[in-house]
Amino acid sequence: MGTTLARRGQLPRSAGHIPRCAQGDISAWMESGEHLTFGRANAEPRAGCVEVVCGSMFSGKTEELLRRLKRAKLARQQVQLFKPKVDNRYDEVKVVSHEGAKADALAVGGVDELVSLILPDTAVLGIDEAQFFEPSIVTTIDQLANQGLRVIAAGLDQDYLGQPFGPIPALMAIAEFVTKLHAVCTLCGAQASRSQRVVATEGQLFVGGAAAYEARCRRCYVAGVVEGHL
Repeated sequence: MGTTLARRGQLPRSAGHIPRCAQGDISAWMESGEHLTFGRANAEPRAGCVEVVCGSMFSGKTEELLRRLKRAKLARQQVQLFKPKVDNRYDEVKVVSHEGAKADALAVGGVDELVSLILPDTAVLGIDEAQFFEPSIVTTIDQLANQGLRVIAAGLDQDYLGQPFGPIPALMAIAEFVTKLHAVCTLCGAQASRSQRVVATEGQLFVGGAAAYEARCRRCYVAGVVEGHL
């Protein structure tokens, strides 16, 4: 359940590296920036790009982020994964999805710390829960992509009030590739694009899991906090 938007244009020179098995469906292959670096693990200069994976709670954002990073590792590319320290729901130093998929990550307190930990040979940079970073994450990611890194940021595009969440909208604007995923509405089973908070806590920066949020479609969503599971 996802919709991918990409800037349209001519295929880059690196498209010649598209493997035979993928040539039958180039559009699917080019949903991310993978084609820019495939078969070019040691190529210089690297082709950088920004990818955003967004959606509501329980839409599979983290799983998609981890899937892309796993494929980059299989292509023998140097990968680093970061997460904000504030998100310690499941683990202090691992990125963990609601379904239990996990990977080692570096937990950082902000953009400056993240940048200080990037290794010189890193080719692919993953950032989970990007909505919790300060606004400067946008220019930082843009600069990293200009330097040749493939940056994949995953995060919520809307908060519990249904409003744009943190830096995600601006990241979507500068990204070459935007993938919006959908969950399943807890109440009616339709496509869900919103996160319904079901505990009596105000404030945008409240980190919670299945006990605090439900995925809701437009019709079933109620702006704000709805105490208890309806």
